Amino acid sequence: MHFHHHGYVSGNPRVQEPAGIGLDRPEELPDEMDVLIVGTGPAGMIAAAQLSQFPQVHTRIIERRPGRLQVGQADGIQARSVETFQAFGFADEISNEAYHITEMAFWKPDPQNPDHIIRTARPEDDPHGISEFPHLIVNQARVLDYFAEFMANSASRMAPDYGVEFLDLQIAEDGEYPVHVRVRHVAGPREGQERTVRAKYVLGADGARSRVRASIGRRLEGDQANHAWGVMDVLATTDFPDIRLKCAIQSRSGGNILLIPREGGHLFRMYVDLGEVAPGESSKVRQTTVEQITAKANAILHPYTLTVQHVAWHSVYEVGHRVTDKFDDVPDELTGERTPRVFIAGDACHTHSAKAGQGMNVSMQDGFNLAWKLGQVLTGRSPKSLLSTYSAERQVIAQNLIDFDKEWSTLMAKKPEEMEDPSILEQFYVKTIEFPAGFMTQYKPSMITGTDDHQSLAEGFPVGKRFKSAKVSRVCDGNPLHLGHLAVADGRWRVYVFADSPTAAEDSTLKRWAEWMRQNPDSPLVRFTPGDADEDGLFDLKVIYQQPHTEVDITQVPPVFRPTVGPFGLTQLEKAFGILPGQDIFEARQISREGAVVVVRPDQYVAHVLPLSAPEALAQFFDGIFCEPQEADQERPATDRQPTPITANSRGYTPAS
Repeated sequence: MHFHHHGYVSGNPRVQEPAGIGLDRPEELPDEMDVLIVGTGPAGMIAAAQLSQFPQVHTRIIERRPGRLQVGQADGIQARSVETFQAFGFADEISNEAYHITEMAFWKPDPQNPDHIIRTARPEDDPHGISEFPHLIVNQARVLDYFAEFMANSASRMAPDYGVEFLDLQIAEDGEYPVHVRVRHVAGPREGQERTVRAKYVLGADGARSRVRASIGRRLEGDQANHAWGVMDVLATTDFPDIRLKCAIQSRSGGNILLIPREGGHLFRMYVDLGEVAPGESSKVRQTTVEQITAKANAILHPYTLTVQHVAWHSVYEVGHRVTDKFDDVPDELTGERTPRVFIAGDACHTHSAKAGQGMNVSMQDGFNLAWKLGQVLTGRSPKSLLSTYSAERQVIAQNLIDFDKEWSTLMAKKPEEMEDPSILEQFYVKTIEFPAGFMTQYKPSMITGTDDHQSLAEGFPVGKRFKSAKVSRVCDGNPLHLGHLAVADGRWRVYVFADSPTAAEDSTLKRWAEWMRQNPDSPLVRFTPGDADEDGLFDLKVIYQQPHTEVDITQVPPVFRPTVGPFGLTQLEKAFGILPGQDIFEARQISREGAVVVVRPDQYVAHVLPLSAPEALAQFFDGIFCEPQEADQERPATDRQPTPITANSRGYTPAS
């Protein structure tokens, strides 16, 4: 972590000094706010957590429940999500308490005795090493707790407004706060009171029965698979040997189980196949009891038995695959003519089966994608057109998920004798592992994602896909570190500059690029960084040399990679890196020895790969993304003309009191 540059810090450096709205945050939900988030599920909480890093933006998040979630329905945490948690500072903590999936067992009828099941395969969960992060199982409530802690420690001092129910909304044609939201207090001293609050923007993260979605006229479109599953989190005694392994179990009885061990060493979840649902029988199948689900599970597990001792949670559901056509309130005929004011995320705009472990994971990426964009627009850094990229990017991802989940859930529901190849289920699992792990997302070219014209300069960092980290050694202290793990969820853009030649070369392309970036008036660093911000307040620039760190003189590193920070004018020395012997990042990520510039968005996706020899290409890319600081002030109402909050306090640092 980087701190002390505003003075000595003796306490927890993760607790930021209050700033902006955090200096005098209203305890109760106010009448006006910049952003109102509806729902404290994964999509809503990650959006709130990201927006908490913009303390000049007044964000509120409301929840009908009177307090925190006690038992969450989602539990699967894919590697991409853990990678995201790293940026929010709690990947290690949640990994320590979670169950780690390293293998998956497949069970099928014994050919010699088909009434019994036997283990037929046990593949690794990530045989190709696509991520350094683990695949976890942990209660959704704990994920929300960590985001709540991050928000509470932020300069914004954000906390959910519990006991507030969303009723409906209307959008006015003009006004500073055009979204009028009717809410009802369902807990606390104002219980029963209805009122209208106003916001500049609203995010509906309020689940599959989203009232926000209904208020903007969007509908979930799709189909039902007419197949029911009983799911329960249980403590049980059993002689089944793989009770602590993730398992796909197929029996001749015509039933299947997906078994998911849970955190803590004893709890596990079972998705138990209840079979086809006849027309008109949906309400009846939903009345299936825990005892009936348990009996079905025992029939599938034969010759093994299972005795349930305690049920933490259970439900019965039918598989459905639905997605909305757009994730915002802009009608098709007005696309490109006006910018959105209301957005939906998570289950509010896409629903699918739970067996691929995607619901919570994809929902969090929805919220992460939108929140930094709202922060940039509301602080005047970017034009409002940036917000139109949210629906354009995330709706495609949701449709891809629906297509994948249809195939996976269909395979899971089949009887063994219905499969052309008896090993097709495990083959599909291994072949497609990159998709459920969260790493197949690739955004198309847009105002914030470039083309792949220069992809050959850094083949290992595909434009539009997430930045896949690799190890480097830091020049100033020799520490071996994962480059991508140093990027925190502070709303800044990352620019990774891969050097072209030895550090001492006065005529190197790197030195010419660095001088242009620091001094040229067309440089995005010069143009867009506000005068009251640190030199690295908007762009986090890092340089990676082709030599080991011992061969790089830190005093010869160009000044743009040694920025001045804080009120004391201290030099930040932790932005220069060398290669690790045997782990050369240039080889691992196929980076040209002539150098390259890799631009990464605040949500960790590669925005562009550009030549080191063409700094003007970087200026051209950022020209449409950022506003000149003075232009931003002219466009915003006078009451909003406050310093842009890209100072140390908005990035996780605590000045001494």
